[in-house]
Amino acid sequence: MAPIPNTEHSTPARILLADDQDHILDALQLLLKRNGYQTKVATKPSAVLEALEVDDFDLLLLDLNYTRDTTSGGEGLDLLSQIRVIDETVPVLVMTAWSTVELAVEAMRRGACDFVQKPWQNTNLLEKIQTQVERRRDLVSQHWQEEELREARKIQENLIPKTIPHVPGFEIAATSQPFRAVGGDYYDVVRLSDTRTAISIADVAGKGLPAALLVSSLQAALRPLILDLIEPQELCWRLNDALCEITLLDKFVSLFYCLLDSATGRLTFCNAGHNPPVLICSGGEVQTLSSGDAVLGQFPKWPYSQREAQLNSGSVLILFTDGIVEACGASGDPFGEERLVGVAAQNRYFGAAPLHKAILTAASDHCGGRFQDDVSLLVLQAS
Repeated sequence: MAPIPNTEHSTPARILLADDQDHILDALQLLLKRNGYQTKVATKPSAVLEALEVDDFDLLLLDLNYTRDTTSGGEGLDLLSQIRVIDETVPVLVMTAWSTVELAVEAMRRGACDFVQKPWQNTNLLEKIQTQVERRRDLVSQHWQEEELREARKIQENLIPKTIPHVPGFEIAATSQPFRAVGGDYYDVVRLSDTRTAISIADVAGKGLPAALLVSSLQAALRPLILDLIEPQELCWRLNDALCEITLLDKFVSLFYCLLDSATGRLTFCNAGHNPPVLICSGGEVQTLSSGDAVLGQFPKWPYSQREAQLNSGSVLILFTDGIVEACGASGDPFGEERLVGVAAQNRYFGAAPLHKAILTAASDHCGGRFQDDVSLLVLQAS
């Protein structure tokens, strides 16, 4: 039987041996050491419990028979129940020289993972040990991955504004939901003065943790630039310069960044390769806001430009990521910008929040509630 595989970064599996016979412990230690395992011994039930309280093990190899009753396995079964109170996850492989079907069933009921009869066959014992150790390590690895994703989700949630600042003369409703635990969408609304507000929405190429890491870098670079009170084209130029230094060739960021003058309704913007926001004017005309500029993180020294739009009373501006317009139905047809504009036109008189909800609901209904990408939506309405 080959030893349990050890990669460059792994550590030998640790096994706690619980038996009250020295010659059994000697034989097991010799066998397991020869096959790449580390062992610790405990010769009585109290020592087993103490070891589990202070140390971590990949497996417990437990004798069911101790001095109180050397044939029934009762003391070992009681110990097994106590072990499960201390540690619910460590695999317990039980051993006895007086095995019966009833004893094996009762041991499994109390939490044992498998059963070995003394005298054992080395090959059979090693196979059972390796199976349980690998299963244990897979479960531990999965647990830590899930824990890391939960932490990453909390961090990313803190990047998105929990509340939208009040902008006089305007209503704003926004939301973002990742396709996986974490995602690559981002938006922000920052009041810079009594009349000036910065609004941004971004989408990182890809999904999951790699995209989320780039979102964190984006936010870290973008926030200080926003607070520098620079124009959109200058902001995008500087941001692109920073992202080009850290972004891989197959990764990029699309960004729409604008400054809103709430006193005049003037919107100054730069669109760095993002889905053009839709502006429905007070008279019903529809405009798309693009400046013809490249995505961020791929083209060093790109000469970004900026343009202007006017938001009069009753105008609605809809910013979104491609997760909404590319949400596909059962037949494979995307929700699309035409449907988005249609829903917006029908609901634009009800306010930003109802319009925001109507668009999300329509997109979700179209794809049967199964979005295929991260989804972000921001609705700005001039009152």
